[in-house]
Amino acid sequence: MGCPSVYPTKTTVYKKDQTWNGYTLFNTANNKGAVLIDMNGNEIHAWPKALGALSKMLPNGDLLCCSEIEHNFQCHEDKKIVQLDWYGNVIWSFDRFECLVDEFGIATWSARTHHDYQREGNPVGYYSPELLAKTDSGNSLLLCNNKPLLDDVIVEIDWQGNIIWEWAFNDHFFELGFDQIAKKVIYHNPNLISHGEIGDYLHINSLSRLGPNKHFDNGHPNFHPDNIIWSSREANIVGITSRQTGKVVWQIGPDYTEARFKHLDWMIGQHHAHLIPKGLPGAGNILLFDNGWKAGYGQSTPNSSDGLKNACRDYSRVLEIDPISFEIIWQYSANEQGTKQGAKVTINKYQFYSPHVSSAQRLLNGNTLITEGSNGRLIEVTKENRIVWEYISPYQSSGLEAHNKIYRAYRVPYDWLPQLSKGSEIALPDIDNRRFHIKG
Repeated sequence: MGCPSVYPTKTTVYKKDQTWNGYTLFNTANNKGAVLIDMNGNEIHAWPKALGALSKMLPNGDLLCCSEIEHNFQCHEDKKIVQLDWYGNVIWSFDRFECLVDEFGIATWSARTHHDYQREGNPVGYYSPELLAKTDSGNSLLLCNNKPLLDDVIVEIDWQGNIIWEWAFNDHFFELGFDQIAKKVIYHNPNLISHGEIGDYLHINSLSRLGPNKHFDNGHPNFHPDNIIWSSREANIVGITSRQTGKVVWQIGPDYTEARFKHLDWMIGQHHAHLIPKGLPGAGNILLFDNGWKAGYGQSTPNSSDGLKNACRDYSRVLEIDPISFEIIWQYSANEQGTKQGAKVTINKYQFYSPHVSSAQRLLNGNTLITEGSNGRLIEVTKENRIVWEYISPYQSSGLEAHNKIYRAYRVPYDWLPQLSKGSEIALPDIDNRRFHIKG
């Protein structure tokens, strides 16, 4: 994705009476740390010690984030996960997953976390009026690396940092639904990275508990609230692991030619797959950002002669799926960008496209906050697919590959931040692009 030389940044669309107003949290691309902005795009607060790509707000204004990064095995990992107060003081930390020895023989402890983590009390890490994450106690669920192969592992720790449960994907390879052709492709090339030395064959990019949900209440044991839903970006799989049995008990993919999945038209490289939590519209449905680009293993295609990354699509979608019927309940893409004066707007489908990162959060009023991450673009869209808020990140990294990428953003309610006095919100008028000109 290229960066244009002239473009507006910060809030560009704001229909105040149609949005779910609050603060928005995300980590910047220019190493400023985590920032909190208001609806008009003004920076309200920053945590420079919040490193990496992901931070999560707790309901007292504390921040759950990474404070140290390392490039272990030439790959990005979080060395330490911390809880910071409003002023950046560390009030909880964890780094005791694995003791690593560097090339000089120096041993250090590391959390080896990446992509996602959750605190007990709220399964998904974003606002629901009925589920609040714990701030001074409780277990945490972490997504970690294990071994140079980058075998993803799910780890649960208690408040004191003791590992009380661990689940490695490598131990359940034969439960993941790969056919013989896909297995052969993985054997010859498990998505080798870092100069062909490390295989990142699954690349798990999100995890969360299911939490209380209607499916378990209606007699579906695979949806036990303690079960864990996860997303494999490289294998095009969304799955659920039983916390009690350790088995993979539900999944979508990797084979989208199956009759029950054909209508989904292949999910490719998806991010942030989770069950919409109790207390929000659509609760019990799965919400995810279906990136597109390329991923998967299997039969060779015109895009892949060796069957590696054999599925390809050059636009993105946000999908809301009923996990029992696999029906698409709602979706957002460039094709659904609303109506204008009663007529369907014709928009090139490639105009909504983030091949990497990205996420979707269901809001209390039924809107969805979408992180179109590769472009540093955040939008809030209604159920009718109208954009009622848009923000373009001005935080751009430096260097030859400069970008303003956002991994994942969260909308936070005002009352989670007792440290702040709620400011004024100013709606923005519609911009007529036909009247936008540069002098000369």
